[in-house]
Amino acid sequence: MSLEERIQQVNQKIEDACKRSNRPFEDVNVIAVTKYVSLQTTGAVLDHGLEHIGENRWQDAQAKWEAFGQKGTWHFIGHLQTNKVKDVIGKFAYIHSLDRLSLAKELDKKAASLGIKVNAFMQVNISGEESKYGLQPEQASSFLKDIQSFNNLKVIGLMTMAPHEEDPELTRPVFRGLRELRDDLNGQALTAEPITELSMGMSNDFEVAIEEGATWVRLGSILVGKEEGTRWA
Repeated sequence: MSLEERIQQVNQKIEDACKRSNRPFEDVNVIAVTKYVSLQTTGAVLDHGLEHIGENRWQDAQAKWEAFGQKGTWHFIGHLQTNKVKDVIGKFAYIHSLDRLSLAKELDKKAASLGIKVNAFMQVNISGEESKYGLQPEQASSFLKDIQSFNNLKVIGLMTMAPHEEDPELTRPVFRGLRELRDDLNGQALTAEPITELSMGMSNDFEVAIEEGATWVRLGSILVGKEEGTRWA
C-alpha cells in the first residue's frame, strides 16, 4: 500500500471514529511517527501534507531534523533523559513525556535561556504497567502544583500509552481514565489555563482513543510504514 493510500485509509478511520463519538474531524491531530523509517520516507511524509512529525530519540531524529526541521512541527514523544534536554529544546515544539520534576526544571531552565516557552504533555501511567514511564494518576495534582512557578513550561495536555491488546476495545478504560483525570485536574484549577489536549492512541488502538477524547494520535506503522534494517529503525 502506498503512503497516499495509507493516509486516506487513516483519515477515513479517524472520520468514522469522530462520527461515532459526535466529534468534528478537525478535533483530532495526527502525529506521523517516523522512528522506523528512513530520511527519504520522512521527507515524503512531509511532502504529503503530514505536518506533525514524532520521534522518540534525538540520536535517531537528528539527521531528519537537520534535513527537514523547518518543514514540519516536531514532537518529542519518547522518554526524555534530563541530559538530552539541551539537544531537543528549541527544535521540538511539543514534549509529550514530562514525567518528573527534574525534567520539568531542566526544560524550564533551558527554555528560559532561549527566551521560549515549551508546550508539554504530562505523561501519566494510567494502566499501572511497571514497564511504562509516567506519573501515577494520584501524583498528577501535586506535580502540577510543584511546577506552577515554572514560567517557561506550559502543560497543555496529558499523555498516556495503553497496553498492546489484540482487541483494542480493552484499551478503552485507559483512555477514558486519562480524559477523566484531565477533567478532574481542570476542576482543581491548577494551571493558568485549562488543560485541553489528550495525546493518546497509536496504530493499534487510535480509533478507541478518539472515541474517548484523544486530540493527538501518534501513528507509526499504520500511517508511514516500517522499514526494517534502516539505520533509523
